[in-house]
Amino acid sequence: MSLTLCVAQLNFVVGDLDGNAQKIIAAANQAYADGARLLLTPELSICGYAAEDLFLRPAFIDACNDAVNRVASALAGLKDMTVVVGHPTGGDRRTRSVAVQTRLNAASVLCEGRVVVTYGKRELPNYQVFDERRYFTPGDSVCVFEAGPVGERVRVGLLICEDAWFEEPARLAKDAGAQMLAVINASPFHVGKGYEREATMQERVLATGLPMVYAHLVGGQDEVVFEGHSFAIDADGSVAGRAPSFKENSFVVQVEQAQAAIKLVATLEPMRSPEQDLWDALVLGVRDYIGKNGFPGAILGLSGGIDSALVLAVAVDALGADRVRAIMMPSPYTADISWLDAREMAQRMGVRYDEISIVPEFEAFTASLAGDFAGLAQDTTEENIQARIRGTLLMALSNKHGSIVLTTGNKSEMATGYCTLYGDMAGGFAVIKDLAKTLVFKMAHWRNVHDPYGTCVQPIPERIITRPPSAELRPDQKDQDSLPPYEVLDAIVDRYMENDQSIETIVAAGFARADVEKVTRLIKINEYKRRQAPVGIRVTHRSFGKDWRYPITNRFRA
Repeated sequence: MSLTLCVAQLNFVVGDLDGNAQKIIAAANQAYADGARLLLTPELSICGYAAEDLFLRPAFIDACNDAVNRVASALAGLKDMTVVVGHPTGGDRRTRSVAVQTRLNAASVLCEGRVVVTYGKRELPNYQVFDERRYFTPGDSVCVFEAGPVGERVRVGLLICEDAWFEEPARLAKDAGAQMLAVINASPFHVGKGYEREATMQERVLATGLPMVYAHLVGGQDEVVFEGHSFAIDADGSVAGRAPSFKENSFVVQVEQAQAAIKLVATLEPMRSPEQDLWDALVLGVRDYIGKNGFPGAILGLSGGIDSALVLAVAVDALGADRVRAIMMPSPYTADISWLDAREMAQRMGVRYDEISIVPEFEAFTASLAGDFAGLAQDTTEENIQARIRGTLLMALSNKHGSIVLTTGNKSEMATGYCTLYGDMAGGFAVIKDLAKTLVFKMAHWRNVHDPYGTCVQPIPERIITRPPSAELRPDQKDQDSLPPYEVLDAIVDRYMENDQSIETIVAAGFARADVEKVTRLIKINEYKRRQAPVGIRVTHRSFGKDWRYPITNRFRA
């Protein structure tokens, strides 16, 4: 027995049903021509993941069902070819004026123009960014289908993503006669998640004794990124093959009978560093957000600081220098080295670079407010005015030319409110919103050593990395004038925000109580700012976005 299986590790667009269907049809035809007789597509491949409240619209579900039927009809002439597609199906029915949800996160097995069977996902995740119980009802069936030519057929147990993280669905598939498992997935990236998946799936394989092929989505969708990294695991738990990460790929797996057992043979991509995964996630997130939403390019404020430098490097790797524009907007407090470093980096990266002084606007604002501010000392009010002037200028250029504004704030700033509403928070996409300041420095060092997209060797001037961080909104300002050292601040944010540790637990771990209470207080009182921040790329297991849902009005302080 021998079966050639292909994983269509593809980048779909949410709601582009015709485009997604055509991608699946093209992939199936190519795989068939190359000898494959089973094609796996990712979870919800027909509609893209995740379609959120589109799932609640009956017209959307009907259109998805039509798209599944079109795919089946288009592949009717491929003899012995089996294709698995992910899609939503079902809807709501009313019983005595009560709506009963019957929608499924489903996968259909297509063969020679027919829908052979449809399977509903049994385990619905409802944590982190997942919200599937809002939309779907758990399935209760088991799906084992046959694939391959007569006499060479393999019995395949089908699971959808979360199903494979629990023991029962895989065990039921084995009990129903499966010889191997096929898992179709759309699982958002965070650093380290790809190898966590491999380890968990190895456990599932060892528990069942069945080899597994894991088909994963690739691409960016709003704040989440899917990294691909499909893989195959032999019955002994060893990784038999691994697809490339962060790119579309036709991942071919040979399913061979080896005496009484099935053996999987595939290419094995080498393991990757966390930094490489993180950089590729940022690049793909920017490229797909801008590309899928039709923006011609990106614009950002380049300050001469580390955050905007990193965002510029990501943007150029994602879009190319010709689609990125950098604006330096000096104030009365901008240091000469900031001008020099911003100019040098823009030159290294080959982007359009302009300087627009905000001094005239700042003087005009302060003159207009002079009477009301008479006798009052300068404070954050004047600092925020500068940030808001810059935000206004960037948004004006965006409106005029169509390019999206990339904001440059990091997770440490988002956590503590060290950012200005309608100022440096103004923009359309927050590239490093989920990177703590210490990680920003780490990734700047990494990018200066590596040039993964061949755009620029050592793009960030060393002085940008080594000089103390400053917003430069008052004379001789340094971030650490009003915040704990970033090593301390980021560790507290990690414990409190990402891992739900209490104040007392963090203090007991050796952190100064004053630092812990200050940072956690800032996290709490700045929720109103985060609610108004642009969407940004999620790269940790808990980001400020769908992962974080806290009330603005809140007096709980532990």
